[in-house]
Amino acid sequence: MAYGPSMSSPVVVFVAAVIVVALAAVLLTRLVRSRLVLGSTEDQTTYRILHTTSLASPELRAGLVAGADKAARHLRELLATPALALTDGESVVTWDGAGGSVHVHDVRRHAARALSGGYTDVLGPDAVECDRLDCPVRHAVTTGLTTEDRVVGALIAYTSTRPSAGLVRAVEEVARFVSGQLELAEFDRERAKLAEAEIRALRAQISPHFIYNALGAIASYVRTDPEHARELLLEFADFTRYSFRRHGDFTTLAEELRSIERYLMLEKARFGDRLSVTLRVAPEVLPVAVPFLCLQPLVENAVRHGLEGRTSPGHITILAEDAGNEALISIDDDGVGMDPDLARTLLAGDGATDRVGIANVDERLRAVFGDDYGLVIETATGAGTKVSMRVPKYRPGVHAT
Repeated sequence: MAYGPSMSSPVVVFVAAVIVVALAAVLLTRLVRSRLVLGSTEDQTTYRILHTTSLASPELRAGLVAGADKAARHLRELLATPALALTDGESVVTWDGAGGSVHVHDVRRHAARALSGGYTDVLGPDAVECDRLDCPVRHAVTTGLTTEDRVVGALIAYTSTRPSAGLVRAVEEVARFVSGQLELAEFDRERAKLAEAEIRALRAQISPHFIYNALGAIASYVRTDPEHARELLLEFADFTRYSFRRHGDFTTLAEELRSIERYLMLEKARFGDRLSVTLRVAPEVLPVAVPFLCLQPLVENAVRHGLEGRTSPGHITILAEDAGNEALISIDDDGVGMDPDLARTLLAGDGATDRVGIANVDERLRAVFGDDYGLVIETATGAGTKVSMRVPKYRPGVHAT
């Protein structure tokens, strides 16, 4: 039987060509996507270094001792060495990698020159001293960690072979990075101390005046209405517990307003019908984080300077409104008001005044949220006073505790 050319051959060739083109398109698409997502080899290396650095940063911001264990692993990954150690000069803060059981006790000796003057030193087998034939650690690069020109510790990168000049430079750069994070950690500690000092100063201003009057008001009900006196005493205890707590620079607006309600309940026990309060709060802003005791001084000023010294009733309006990405908070009284020049003096913190904590609150708001978020005072003699503030609903690093 004779066979002629198959009629299906062109179809087969066409299908095969389509498959080849489709496969090429898929491969090209994957290649382009990988280039877009991962970039070149240099880009990938840069990304890896930046990512590893970002992982080490928050650990080091806790301080050399507190954050070293977790940070050391990331630092060793940056340098790609078999082992890495950190010391504060008094003790070995951490060892990460191989050979720790043999060499950890020698870290301070290895880091002696780095600790004495911040020098970079390259150590060989004679100084590292390892008796094991399979020891992964025979050389080391040591360099000092400094904050404000003061040596606070040393970083030691251990290698199995003689370190290259590139590795020595890399160790020095990593040490500079660690030193920078440790300086920031010290700054954070000093800032926390300053914030605590400001809170203590504010409490010292608030407490004598308020405690004297609150206890006097409670005492006046002990015989005439013991149950009410008991309720007021519990409110007083809760208020002082909140005001004198010792943890956290921030609280929620809900907690701050709850404390304000307790304060106003105690003041109403003293002023009776002479004090009326309107409180309007949008539920959306209750979880917003605010500086601790940022409203109490403003409300106390409204009570003291809006009611004391006058016989007619006074009214205070407290508003907390939702404004998109911000919360708008204001305390408005219909009291005696003040000269606008005095208001500027209060915000500047200049001169003696019996108004509590205005400059303190203004400074803390600006320090936390920026200069656009200070207090705004609207007032005139005989026309009452309105103090308002804007607070962002979210700001990195600001969390209620």
